[in-house]
Amino acid sequence: MEIWPGDPYPLGATFDGSGTNFALFSEVAERVELCLIDGEGEELTEERIELTEEDAFVWHCYLPSVQPGQRYGYRVHGPWDPARGLRCNPNKLLLDPYAKATSGEIDWDQSLFGYDFGDPDSRNDDDSGPHMTYGVVINPFFDWEGDRSPRVPYNETVIYEAHVKGLTQLHPDLPESLRGTYAGIAHPAITGHLTKLGVTAIELMPVHQFVQDNTLVEKGLRNYWGYNTLAFLAPHADYAAASRDEQTLGQQVQEFKSMVRTLHAAGIEVILDVVYNHTAEATTSARR
Repeated sequence: MEIWPGDPYPLGATFDGSGTNFALFSEVAERVELCLIDGEGEELTEERIELTEEDAFVWHCYLPSVQPGQRYGYRVHGPWDPARGLRCNPNKLLLDPYAKATSGEIDWDQSLFGYDFGDPDSRNDDDSGPHMTYGVVINPFFDWEGDRSPRVPYNETVIYEAHVKGLTQLHPDLPESLRGTYAGIAHPAITGHLTKLGVTAIELMPVHQFVQDNTLVEKGLRNYWGYNTLAFLAPHADYAAASRDEQTLGQQVQEFKSMVRTLHAAGIEVILDVVYNHTAEATTSARR
């Protein structure tokens, strides 16, 4: 594979219409490997590319051949000294904290943890790759059709707080395929209801990619509220109608943008509920 130096900015995976620039910040890393993921299950493969370019603690490269839909992660080599907060372990595939979309769910396998269950002071070297959530390279280009935020004056603003699924899952006028999705919120049945109420802004409860808590999974339940964010820059994939029909990876981003564009056209601003101390990064993120 052809590998170019690339740029340290912007962070994350950035497709420019030809290829993709990858940039990851790590102040403690001694080596960083970009891992390109293909296949599923036992057919899953991982191509590792060592990042040899580093500027101001940002490790980077540009891959002319990588297109939207490519899944990826990182492996960071460096010191292991938990007493100093250093836990580099290249056996653990890390999710890019700047990922714009994700694929798959973590399954709470022992390998996802840096220690052995029951012994928090130990070091676990099992490979977490097959059990991780992966970042996805997205196509950032989108036709906003001249979209502008309504910018309603604060003294005239009426905010409606809503949950993507809760607002749409049981609405009788929504096609079943759109219930519980971003596309469902963009449906005339929902936008018409909101405008009839006089709503000028909808505040969406967490729409960032979040994990399904292990305690819930064991009981056959799901995380409804979403306050367990895994990737703050990636729309939650389960809320995308496209994901229910073997979507093109990253399509949830296009659907989310379409929802925002439609709401703006109806005179409704979009506010996101973001809580930065409610995260799942302790076990799965590349933040260091």
